[in-house]
Parts: sequence; C-alpha cells; structure tokens
Amino acid sequence: MDEFLKSLPNLAKDKKKENRKFFSKLKKRPPKDLDKTMVEIHEEEFTRTDCLTCANCCKTTGPLFTNKDIERIAKHLRLKPAQFVENYLRVDEDNDHVLQQVPCTFLGDDNYCSIYDVRPKACREYPHTDRKDLHKISNITIKNTAICPAAYNIVEEMKKRVKLK
Repeated sequence: MDEFLKSLPNLAKDKKKENRKFFSKLKKRPPKDLDKTMVEIHEEEFTRTDCLTCANCCKTTGPLFTNKDIERIAKHLRLKPAQFVENYLRVDEDNDHVLQQVPCTFLGDDNYCSIYDVRPKACREYPHTDRKDLHKISNITIKNTAICPAAYNIVEEMKKRVKLK
C-alpha cells in the first residue's frame, strides 16, 4: 500500500486528461444504469481496500464541516459549537468550515478516527464514488484519484465497464 500511495499522485496526474475526457462524455450521455454500476464497482473495490491501512484522505485533506456536523461533533466532545469551531476549524476562501490543519486532529496513530461515530458527512461519504449522479461531481472524483487508492481503482474500472456512446 505504501508504494502505491507514493505513486498515486503521479498515476492520477498521468490519467487526468483521459479521465476528464471520459467524464465529459459521461456527462453528455450518462447510461441509464450508471448509478447501479457505480454502486457495484464501489462495493467490489471496498472488499479489497481497507481504509485503516491507508487513511490518506485524513492525512492529506480536510472535509467540509456543515452546521449539523459542527453541532453533532461539539455535543459529542461536550463543547459548545462555537468552542468546537474555535478549537478545531477555520473558514476557508469559499467561506466553508474546514480543519485548521491536516492531518486531521481526530486521526490516531492507528488510523482510527476518534470521532468516527459522529464524523462529518463529507467523511462518511468519502470518496463519494457510490453516490447517485456521480458524473455530476467529476472534478471532485478526478481530484480524489490522487488521494484515495480506491477512488483511483474505481475510476479505472469505470472506464472499462461503463459503455459510452
């Protein structure tokens, strides 16, 4: 896994043009069974990929925190939402709440998340490869191929299995 993670940014960079072209075609004419196919590919990949051996997403990127996330996590940590924001978050250039720093403060040395049961929605859904209308979030998906080995493998499998006209 370590070697693959090291090579992942370059692999994703090499495939970026090809992936953009694929998603561009996919946006124009998405197959009717795309959502079903994507769930299948996603589930198959996650029988092979163990996030606990990787946690690259938690080490290199931070999620967006919605107001609901902030309230839920603050309650779990027995903090007021404003205290949670002050201690852990900052407002980014898009006016979103994000972590003050990466790796994530809540990631342990064992790659376990100390707030896993109340983690942000963005973390629960990452890498977003099983969501409906995946073709509508192609920029995020392409970006994630440089971070998440599963996302990279899923996109490669998509290009093999999703037939475009």
